[in-house]
Amino acid sequence: MQFMISKDSIENLKNHLDVVDVISQFIEIKKSGANFKACCPFHGEKTPSFVISPTKQIYHCFGCGVGGDAIKFVMEYEKLAYPEALEKLASMYNISLTYENNTQQKLDTKVLQEINQYYQKLFISNATAKEYIKSRGISEFSIEKFEIGYAPNSLQTINYIKDNFLNLGDAKELGVIDSGENGLYARFIERITFPIYALNGSIVGFGGRTITGHNAKYVNSPQTKLFNKSRLLYGYHLAKEHIYKRKEIIITEGYLDVIMLHQAGFEHSVATLGTALTQEHLPLLRRGEPKVIVAYDGDNAGLNAAYKAALMLSGGNFEGGVVIFAQGVDPADMVKEKKIQELSAIFEHPKPFIPFVIDYLIAKYDLHDPQSKQKALEETNEFLKTLNPIFQDEYKRYLASRLNVNEKFIKVQHQKVHNRNDVQLMKIDIAELCIIKSIADKPHRLEMVLDLIDASMFEYHRNEFEMLLHDKNNPKLIGILLNEQLETYDDERLSNELRVLLIKFYEKKLHAIRYEERLDHNEKKHIIVKIRDNIMQLKKGKLIAYNL
Repeated sequence: MQFMISKDSIENLKNHLDVVDVISQFIEIKKSGANFKACCPFHGEKTPSFVISPTKQIYHCFGCGVGGDAIKFVMEYEKLAYPEALEKLASMYNISLTYENNTQQKLDTKVLQEINQYYQKLFISNATAKEYIKSRGISEFSIEKFEIGYAPNSLQTINYIKDNFLNLGDAKELGVIDSGENGLYARFIERITFPIYALNGSIVGFGGRTITGHNAKYVNSPQTKLFNKSRLLYGYHLAKEHIYKRKEIIITEGYLDVIMLHQAGFEHSVATLGTALTQEHLPLLRRGEPKVIVAYDGDNAGLNAAYKAALMLSGGNFEGGVVIFAQGVDPADMVKEKKIQELSAIFEHPKPFIPFVIDYLIAKYDLHDPQSKQKALEETNEFLKTLNPIFQDEYKRYLASRLNVNEKFIKVQHQKVHNRNDVQLMKIDIAELCIIKSIADKPHRLEMVLDLIDASMFEYHRNEFEMLLHDKNNPKLIGILLNEQLETYDDERLSNELRVLLIKFYEKKLHAIRYEERLDHNEKKHIIVKIRDNIMQLKKGKLIAYNL
């Protein structure tokens, strides 16, 4: 059965969407003047030609020509039909959709909120959970700030859901419970709980730490419509304002590290959710363009995770570096031991990402052995080639010194950057496009303009003018709107440019009419006089309608 989403519901959703925010949750974007830019996700490119306009609420790629609004982007990126894209966006932004047959209900996140409050109350009365948390140095204020809770046995959670008339289907779909051979069971059993929030401040899942010896020390909510651990960072909803203000973000490995760092004043700290830093995290890290500090443990797993993060962040031209804590010590321990100044000094001097990657790669080889040294040179040189030309040139000296070889052995490659827009603009009529852009920018101008001109008067861009009339959402027209190399005229300038366009049109018409064989001499003479009169009127500054 087809479910029709009501028009009012769609309009309500659109009113809550911001194209920059939507797209930034899927790809990495960067501020560029009044707009944002990115490498287009729909075709391979190294020079960003994908432009997003927050004022016009549209995007356009000047490379492959795609464009549209927030909904169109989700359709194209996620390969969804229009209704599916609406439902995905509604779930992302916790917006209610209504259906014309009213048989389909929105996923209700109330169950997550209620369960979180239930777990918080249980924590207060559970001596074992409170003792563990306090033994880690966590204060009462932090317990309340981070809403630390306690999940009881499975039956208690299920009974709470039933007794409070919460929707079991929603609870299952949101990862609170599941069903197995023996029926329903709770996902979190006898664990300290850490609620996890999305960017918009709504709870989307939990992390849990066992205090009764379960095999897995930490678990997270399963993947749901709202919970994707590869896109979320624990504590970000509390840290984001501090991140934007300080222009710095500290990324740790655990919930307790985040809580204790906040407690010590490092309120720009967050943590990954039991997984390494991923490409999907990069759009989130790019917000506010902060310096990124990766603060991981010094064991093999921590070093490997730090290497992968540094490799990815250096490739993305992120500023920042890596801090590695000695084995057996983590940020939470240092805060508990009141080593705040020492922590501050460590965070002030992280090892930059590129030298960290180079040192990590070199550490695998015995540099006293010529063959091993050659392999180290090859691997590190390949990494260097993935960087931009300035970094290649800067760090080849560092690499040469670490390997104790002559710089001439370090091979770098410089890529020529071509501006797609410059190439495109050489083949088009700037004046015509500026007129079209100025009309598209203020649609009320179209009615006035149609009294003066029509598509036939555009020598190169008749199709684009027709789009103003019949296809306003065409990606090509959106591209014109977002092209920063094209001017947007005020009313006076637009009138002047329209006069120029009309003069050119009439002059070409005058030239053509002289060779028109289907007209007799008197007809030609009459039209020529009329055309000359129109040109004269236009040159005197009058803006007249097409009149022959």
